[in-house]
Amino acid sequence: MPYFLGIDVSTTATKALLIDSSGKVIAVHSTTYGFETPHPLWSEQDPELWWNGTQQSIRSVLEESAVDPSEIFGVGLTGQMHGLVLLDAAQNVLRPAILWNDQRTQAQCDEIHQRIGRERFIQISGNVALTGFTAPKILWVREKEPEVYARVTNVLLPKDFIRHRLTGEFAMDMADGSGTVLMDLKQRNWSEEILDGLEIPRSWMPRLYEGQEITGRITPEAAQATGLKPGTPVMAGGGDQAAQAVGVGAVEPGIIGLTVGTSGVVFATTPSALIEPQGRLHAFCHAVPGRWHFMGVMLSAAGSLQWYHDTLAPEMSIADLVRESEDIPAGSDGLQFLPYLSGERTPYPDPLARGAFIGLTVRHKRAHMTRAVLEGVAYGLKDSFQLIQNSGLGQINQVRASGGGTKSRLWRQILASVLEAELVTVNTTEGAAYGAALLAGVGAGYWKDVDEACKAAIKLTGKEEPQSAEMEQYRKGYEVYQKLYPALKDTFKLMGD
Repeated sequence: MPYFLGIDVSTTATKALLIDSSGKVIAVHSTTYGFETPHPLWSEQDPELWWNGTQQSIRSVLEESAVDPSEIFGVGLTGQMHGLVLLDAAQNVLRPAILWNDQRTQAQCDEIHQRIGRERFIQISGNVALTGFTAPKILWVREKEPEVYARVTNVLLPKDFIRHRLTGEFAMDMADGSGTVLMDLKQRNWSEEILDGLEIPRSWMPRLYEGQEITGRITPEAAQATGLKPGTPVMAGGGDQAAQAVGVGAVEPGIIGLTVGTSGVVFATTPSALIEPQGRLHAFCHAVPGRWHFMGVMLSAAGSLQWYHDTLAPEMSIADLVRESEDIPAGSDGLQFLPYLSGERTPYPDPLARGAFIGLTVRHKRAHMTRAVLEGVAYGLKDSFQLIQNSGLGQINQVRASGGGTKSRLWRQILASVLEAELVTVNTTEGAAYGAALLAGVGAGYWKDVDEACKAAIKLTGKEEPQSAEMEQYRKGYEVYQKLYPALKDTFKLMGD
């Protein structure tokens, strides 16, 4: 029986996951680590942590599963997006990686828009330049650390650093590559116009591959370090959000991936390189050949409920707290919650946005407040849905939900009625690592394409349908919700100064 290995290089751990040819998870292991914040707004990590974590996790999975390494027919990679890894001519790491959640580069984002032109940059890359992306990080190093910049020969993303350690090759998948905002989205290749405009050498950028393509093979040195067989093919994989979408089967237009974790992500596969004109949605290549995707991100989704619980009802379980709101009618008797506890990303890229309860009266009890939190997060996610629909995607047929927030039946029902779409859960819970393993199986030739792999391995486990009475109430509630941020934006700015 062939087996396939997925490796996920996240911000807090490297996970190795082994599946068999039916898609069943055979073994999984995570090796945790931390990251550094040497200055306010900075976020950095030593790439050696990822490599050590990769070795430990792979060896643990091999030991737990007792699978012979010769039976592993392919390795797929995924991981945190946007992080900047710089190597010199001797392939040494020049400085700690600057991570996706680093916020130091606003001046460089402004410089990118000035050099390329903001509207032109959106049309090429599919995005506005944001502090989380890779391109402004490169400009920051050039300005602030010229002695480091002068020695750079290769630019990699976190999982592609691990690829280089495993195979000796410099390569990157198109989904993760588009998250650098240095690619021409429509052409699925590096943008000469952006690279030239920013004076970044083309030679620094690795070759780009589709998600299931073989990018190299396990070297003898990597085999000795990990226990894998020399020559095992390593596939391109995808950035964590694209691989997560593969892992839940959100790989065709009309099926939306919805992740309700600490943050919330709405992921919509598109058949062509659609671009939101103002750049309010991220537009990237998918890990599936010939497909792209929109992505909307809200910063406090299940994180809002966690904050609410920890602050106002720490003596209760979250499940009990949510349960007492089940008898509250849709709309929470007019109470609204703004979930901007950490600022916001989509549709308002505003770090000064703040959370709020609005409409409180003496009639409202804790149960109303709880339900308002659930509904406010659902409205925030609907903002991304509306942008996606208005940008040319068309009909949304199904929402595939994952993440801790979707364990609540009530919250799933609220989401289905607010989003006015069928909401389903699936049997796969390992997310991006699972998607990377499926991509490895496709690349190894076991499944003919990603669609076939997803249909074979991913099964629906639950379904919530939108309720007509709730839908009507939520349409009214969402109309109010949409007016709140514009009304409070200037007040938030005053509070943040």
